[in-house]
Amino acid sequence: MMTLYSGTTCPYSHRCRIVLFEKGMDFQVIDVDMANKPEDLAVINPHNTVPVLVERDLVLEQANIINEYIDERFPHPQLMPADPVMRARARLFLHNFEEQLFNHVADIETGSAKAADKARATIRDNLTQIVPLFSRQEYILGDEFSMLDVAIAPLLWRLGHYGIELPKQAAPLLKYAERIFSRPAYIEAMTPSEKAMRK
Repeated sequence: MMTLYSGTTCPYSHRCRIVLFEKGMDFQVIDVDMANKPEDLAVINPHNTVPVLVERDLVLEQANIINEYIDERFPHPQLMPADPVMRARARLFLHNFEEQLFNHVADIETGSAKAADKARATIRDNLTQIVPLFSRQEYILGDEFSMLDVAIAPLLWRLGHYGIELPKQAAPLLKYAERIFSRPAYIEAMTPSEKAMRK
């Protein structure tokens, strides 16, 4: 059975939990308090970070790597596109999400007030740029829910928690976010701490 070491408020761990619940398979989630990590985490993963997926003698870290492995190992429902061109595009999107959005989260969570404000503005502006996608289609890659929707959802859930306010023209993006938040697997994947981020 797969075991996921998952931070209770970690947006990257949140992604992995969403994929596991979307697949509807047998797995175990071990909740990790980021302020008080269990000793065995550092033994399993020398970087002492989450998420970490353990399956027999396989140990994986990094949310996108973990999620692609789960998607290939349990192909239904498929979350990465089957077509090589679309799959390459999806990987580029995932890379850009890290660079343009998620890399700035640490500044909001642990940076100075000035760094946090700059990070909020960067995330707001980069999210606003993808708004036109959602006036044309249901999800990022079209009409099918995919790994890209999984990847961005934890950030959209945390916008208020992080103090990020989107402009009025972002309404289609917020409607899209509500579609994802209403998915049964999304609801099941959340920890109590994550549910408390939005009132």
